[in-house]
Amino acid sequence: MKRLLPNCFLLWLLTISVNDARSQNWQLVWQDEFTSGISSDWVFETGNGSGGWGNNELQYYRAENASVQNGQLVITAKNESFGGYNYTSVRMKTQGKKSWKFGKIEARIKMPAFQGIWPAFWMLGDNISTVGWPACGEIDIMEHINAENISYGTPHWSDNNGNHASYGGSTATTVTDYHIYSIEWDTDYIRWFIDGNKFHEIYIGGGINGTGEFQNNFFILLNMAVGGNWPGFNINNAGFPATMYVDYVRVYQDAGGTSTGPVTFYKDCSYGSTAVSLPAGSYTMAQLVAKGINNDEISSLKVQSGYKATLYWDDNFTGTTLVKTADDDCLVDDGWNDKATSLVIGTNTSTSGTLIQAESYSNMSGIQTETTTDEGGGQNVGYIDAGDWLAYSPIVFPTTGQYKIEYRVASLSGGGKLSVDLNAGAIVLGQLDIPSTGGWQNWTTISHTVNVTAGTYTPGIYAVAGGWNLNWIRITPLSSAKAATTDMVNTLIDNSIQSGKPFTIYPNPVREQLNIVSGESLAGGLIRIYDLSGKQVISARAASNRIDVSSLAPGVYTLVFTKNQTRIVKEFIK
Repeated sequence: MKRLLPNCFLLWLLTISVNDARSQNWQLVWQDEFTSGISSDWVFETGNGSGGWGNNELQYYRAENASVQNGQLVITAKNESFGGYNYTSVRMKTQGKKSWKFGKIEARIKMPAFQGIWPAFWMLGDNISTVGWPACGEIDIMEHINAENISYGTPHWSDNNGNHASYGGSTATTVTDYHIYSIEWDTDYIRWFIDGNKFHEIYIGGGINGTGEFQNNFFILLNMAVGGNWPGFNINNAGFPATMYVDYVRVYQDAGGTSTGPVTFYKDCSYGSTAVSLPAGSYTMAQLVAKGINNDEISSLKVQSGYKATLYWDDNFTGTTLVKTADDDCLVDDGWNDKATSLVIGTNTSTSGTLIQAESYSNMSGIQTETTTDEGGGQNVGYIDAGDWLAYSPIVFPTTGQYKIEYRVASLSGGGKLSVDLNAGAIVLGQLDIPSTGGWQNWTTISHTVNVTAGTYTPGIYAVAGGWNLNWIRITPLSSAKAATTDMVNTLIDNSIQSGKPFTIYPNPVREQLNIVSGESLAGGLIRIYDLSGKQVISARAASNRIDVSSLAPGVYTLVFTKNQTRIVKEFIK
């Protein structure tokens, strides 16, 4: 927010493209949703500061100009005389209450646009009271001035010579509409986004050009100034009272490591912005929010092999459903972008085969990835030498028997050999020679049949001999008898007929007693429960809204309720 004359010196070093942003496992660590008031983590500043807060601003800040309306923070700038000034507004901060080093900081905001107005969402270094500005560092996440349809993102700091330095970026946007303004900040970069689209970045690795300030903790500020050195002093008084609406402010930090659940949900398409991984289970809207997934904010997802995610349009597992058994980089094509309100994650018992993308490994040694020209695009694993290996997340082999394993491979000269195993080599399933395909992007599919005992295993690929690329692996059960029974359960799920009334089972996971909350009377209906193999394990007339499942072994089950022309299917975990 504090904007002196910009220092536009040579900054090419600050934008060195060392590498692309690494995938972050963002976890929500702080938020103010303004649902029932303003959090006690905010401190209100009053007055006109020193020299109009260093910018010759014209307003007097008052806490009374902040309110909460309909679950939103409302900052109001007024044309009124107070404290010797002709305008009042709000400046609030988390200084002394909350601060963070690195993370994703975002707010959903809409603002006024007229001559003389200056809203901002920004951060200052914790040590400002001891080192002063700009040595403390400043990160302007969003600034907007006057009637422009432009948002600015700018860092300020003290360079190696003790001079003020800044490096600003901007992008066009409709500021009077709601947008999500955010930064993603780590040891090497600060990146600016609007609605998940990056428009600016700065390289800060190693404290380059004196940017060491950005390796410290920062606190958050929200304010709306009137006039000042940057917007000027010609104020359009017809714009008052002016309101800045803040739907929420959220802070995420990288939890590190790999996914902690079989399905990872992303806020933006192409696996962008906030990522939250969830284990198998059922999640209502409230449970998703607690995990960092807000209502109607899922745009892409990654599904580990052997699992499926069932998305529900409405809360409590009601409304239209969408089932995903593999990665999807954008739900727009399904008409489901930003539509999911509740969801269920379970194992996938489909007999059509489990597809594992080669680059989706959980661990590896020696390999690299590259863009593939094979059908479907994406990336393949390459530069494979003897002794290299890949490990993948656990998958479920639902039946005991034969499985066909296919490998999509390419090799310039052939001579390679792979070995497939389970649980870090504890079970070796077999080996295959890699033929010559005449090129590193000339693809062919090879396969063999292996025997596997039903269970959950961690598959792996080991290079006995190198010189080949791998794009994907597909595992398909060939045990027809049990697979057909499993398919019957899937048919029930796919052909479920919802009554249009709420139908919820809880708790999920369950230990002893499963409760049913239904808008449809259960009287006269039939409840059947199937295990993963498709075997019916419980059948009962619905005499009450409770089912004793204490006799069931731990696992994933499918409950089917039928009555007249209604068939409702739910999954649960014991």
